[in-house]
Formats: sequence, structure tokens, C-alpha cells
Amino acid sequence: MEKVTFTERLMEFGLTRQEATIYQCLLGEGKMTGYEVAKQTGISRSNAYNSLASMTEKGAAYLVEEGNTRKYVPVPVEEFCKNRIRRMEEARQWLKIHVPSEKTHVEGYITIEGARNILDKMRNLLDKVEQRVYISCTRNYLLLLVRELEELKRAGKKVVIVTDQPVTFSGAKVYVGKSRGMQIGVIADSRYVLTGEYGEGSMNTCLYSGQKNFVELYKTALGNEIKLLTIQEEKNKA
Repeated sequence: MEKVTFTERLMEFGLTRQEATIYQCLLGEGKMTGYEVAKQTGISRSNAYNSLASMTEKGAAYLVEEGNTRKYVPVPVEEFCKNRIRRMEEARQWLKIHVPSEKTHVEGYITIEGARNILDKMRNLLDKVEQRVYISCTRNYLLLLVRELEELKRAGKKVVIVTDQPVTFSGAKVYVGKSRGMQIGVIADSRYVLTGEYGEGSMNTCLYSGQKNFVELYKTALGNEIKLLTIQEEKNKA
């Protein structure tokens, strides 16, 4: 669904686009001077040297002294990624302990835009389910949530899925109905709803809310669809 480049993936680990380009160059060429990096990438010498200095601080490259020549070698990708993840986890734990007290407020209506942000919200919502969750989406989108659904199953949480193609998730009740297209919907613990469009070619915009009236409205609509699908199943068995 989502096309990303090697450079963009590196940027998710804290490198700028220019640093990611240089890192790729180092991986392909091995040990290089700043001058060689600039010549190979087309980046100005001053920017190349600045980026290489930043990369050594971020743990993406090592500086090697060879006489009067300063050269750089790339830290292996797996090692670089593990180190960044380790540092981020340490930072997360620190923030969790030192976070300021949050002011309580009434949950309003929040618009979430972008495929990545929507998928992150869905996954975080599923991670926080305490008792039950209802999910409405195409089968292809369900495959993006396998890890979270497996966790819910192991934890003994109630999972109800309304989708457009037969799918097997042990421990979950699955209803197969009409095409879902790019529409998605999640109801978590009858307290929160995420609904809207997700996927390539769509507006990638969803509405998230904990407003009771909105939750009840969406829950009723999905419940009515489930009732119709149940009736249809019984007719097919008869």
C-alpha cells in the first residue's frame, strides 16, 4: 500500500535526508573521506563534512584516522537501528516517569490525517482495549493489524470483526458482508470510536472521538449491520 524508499526509512531513525543519502553512499562504497562523499553524492563539501560530523554523533558512522586523513565508515544497519531503538526506549521510560500532570478534559472530536497516523492510532487503540473491540474494514486492512489482534486473542478480549472476505482469526467472531472499500471503523470498549477512510487513493482522514453520543450512534449502526448479517447467515444455513 505504501511506497517508501531506503532513505525515508533511515530518516525514521533520526537521520536527515542528506545524512541518509550519505549513509547509503558509505554502505555502498565503504571507507570514504568527506571529499569523496561530496564528489560521489553531489552534496557540497561543507554540507558533506557537517553531515558526517552529525552522523558520528548519531551513531551512523565511525571516524577513522589514517595519518593526516580523516575517513568515515558506516555503522552496520542492524547495529545502527538497534542502538537508536535502545536509546528511544530509554528516552520513553524517562518521559513516562517525568511527564507533567495532564489536565483532565472532555474528549472532543479529533481529525486524524495521513495513512501512517491513522494506522498508528488504530494500533494504539487496539493495544489499550480492556474488554472488547469491534472492527469494520476490508480484509486487506485487517492483515495490518495481525499482531494486535493476536495479542487481544491471547489476553482473552472479545473481538468482533465485520469485513468483506472470509478470514480466520481464532477467538474472534467474524461477519462477512458487503465491500468495505476504504472505510474503516473501530469501537474500543464502547468508549472510543475511530472511523473514516484509510488507504491508497483515499483522503486518508478519520474522525476519532470519545463523545458518548457519537460512540452510541456508530455502535448502533454497526450493531444493525451485524444483526442483518446474522439473519442472512441463518437463512444460508437453512
